[in-house]
Order: sequence, then C-alpha cells, then structure tokens
Amino acid sequence: MSLPALHNTGVLYRRILSQFPQDISLAFAYGSGVFKQQGTSQGQMEKNMLDFVFAVDDPVTWHTMNLLQNRKHYSILKLLGPTMISNVQHEHGASVYYNTLVPVDGRIIKYGVISTDALINDLMHWKTLYVAGRLHKPVKMLVQSENGKLRGALVANLKSAVTASFLMLPESFTEEDLFLQIAGLSYAGDFRMVIGEDKSKVANIVKDNIQHFRILYSNILRDCPQVVYKPQQGKLEVDKSPEGQFIQLMALPRTLQQRITKLVDPPGKNRDVEEILLQVAQDPDCGAVVQQGISSIVKSSSITQSIKGIATAGVWKTVSYSSKKLIKMWKGWRRKPSVSQMS
Repeated sequence: MSLPALHNTGVLYRRILSQFPQDISLAFAYGSGVFKQQGTSQGQMEKNMLDFVFAVDDPVTWHTMNLLQNRKHYSILKLLGPTMISNVQHEHGASVYYNTLVPVDGRIIKYGVISTDALINDLMHWKTLYVAGRLHKPVKMLVQSENGKLRGALVANLKSAVTASFLMLPESFTEEDLFLQIAGLSYAGDFRMVIGEDKSKVANIVKDNIQHFRILYSNILRDCPQVVYKPQQGKLEVDKSPEGQFIQLMALPRTLQQRITKLVDPPGKNRDVEEILLQVAQDPDCGAVVQQGISSIVKSSSITQSIKGIATAGVWKTVSYSSKKLIKMWKGWRRKPSVSQMS
C-alpha cells in the first residue's frame, strides 16, 4: 500500500514524524499536500497543509507523551489531561482526535490520532467511513507495524470499496469510472461538500492519480470473480444479475448492510438481513439504495466529527481552517468550466 508521491519527500516525512511519540502502529499522509491534484501546481502543493493520521495502540499513553513533547499543538482541552483527551477522541465523532494548523519543520500540518482498534473496526465494518474512506484513495504510507489484523483490515477495506462501487455502476465501465466512484464514497452525504469543499474535488483527486489508483486496486480487480477486468483497454464488466448483486451485497461491511436494511425494511417487520438483501438484489434501484446507505453513514460521522473539531482545534483555528476551505471552494467554482467533471 506504500505509494510514491513526491520526489525527495522521504526525509521531510521522517523529520516530521520524529517530532512525535514513536509508539505508532500505522501512520500515513494524504491529501493535496501529498498527491498532485488537477488544477494544482507543484508550487501550490508545497504550500498546502500536510494531512496525517496516526493509529496508536494506547491513546492515553500516546497523548501523555505528546502533551509533554508538543503541548502547544492542543487547544484548551489540554487542560483536561490525556485521559479526557482520549475520551473525547474515542466517544465522539469518528473516534479521531485532530490537531490542526500546526507548524512543524517549516510546513503546516494537521494530524489525527485514532486507536488501532477503532481503525480496524472502521476498516472492517465502515462504522463511520471517516478514516476508512481516506484509505480508499492513494495515501503515502509512512509507518506500518506487523499487526496481522490491521494488515488484513486494510485489504478488506479496499475490497469493500470495490464491491460497493460495482453495485452503483452499470454493467460495463472504465477504470476511471470505477476510481471516481471509489474516491467519491467517503464524500457521499458529507455536509462539507455542500459548503466548505471544492465541488470538483473527487474528479481532481482521480484525474492526475490514475496510476496510483491502479497500483492500489489492480490485484484486487484481477482476483475478483465478479468482474472481467481488461487492464490493457482500461475496461471492466461486472455481473449485474440478481444472483451476482446478492453475492456483492452479502460481502458489504456490516454497518452498510444494517443501513440498507433500515432503509428497505418497514418498521416492525424485523426480517433477517439475508432476506432483505435478496430483495434489494432484485431491485432495479439496487445501486441507489447502496448509495443512500453509504450517505447515511458519512452524513452522521462528518457532522459529529466537525462539531468535535471545533473543540479540538479551538475557535480561532476553526475559523482560520474553515475560511481556507471556503476560499478553495470559491476558486474551484470559478474554474469549473475548465475542469472536466464526473460524468
């Protein structure tokens, strides 16, 4: 899962990571500061904020050490101590604690801390799709421990992204169609896409990074029995029969299956999941139902995580960060005619 991003950045990432407690089971960098996006120059990239996620086995110990090393990174919540910070991290939003607009080694960074167990849960079951959704897209993997359960969950998350996307795509489609669908999963239902994000964000992520997406997904597509993958032509054909769709629905993460069940099953009927998914598999609107299920997961986690972000970042940083997002959204809107959109 480790992918090439920019030249000569290895030292930069190592220098930044060296500023933090080293007990990290997984660390990755992501976003427009790491991977080139359409409409962004190399010079702009180097000014963009670098986004990181750190998974840690013991959040209380990690925050204790980080408060000693990097107390200034935290908002007023630092006064509550590491146990309370860990509770805020785990009990609210998407189980991630973000410190944002942090100056480190000449760059401005944002980093989120999540427990290894919460990350595995999100990757396997799409409980919030918050960090799992970021890992559907190419990331720069910096640290990966020998945790077999975590490694398995990372692969399972990619397979789930492919399966969900198959259900929402027609019988025949291109690699780019698939990667646009995958990249858009974690933005479906995200209220920040209404206000605060560049509307062409998904297309911008995919257009300049097709090769990175291929590296991430080609083995999964080759091994998947539900699809005919023609990498030379960049084309795919998927089984859209009710039987094929039922197999795909049964392979979806647990939380998504539950959301689909809630959408389809009338209150008080209490049919089992398998029976409901069999009904959905035969529905011409199967893809739309899957889309609604994903949107319901993303909507709730994006709202609660953003509310939590006001407390973890502090009011001044929240205003500063939000204003930068709105400026990006405005710039994206202004250049909209020249940017090729998702079909």
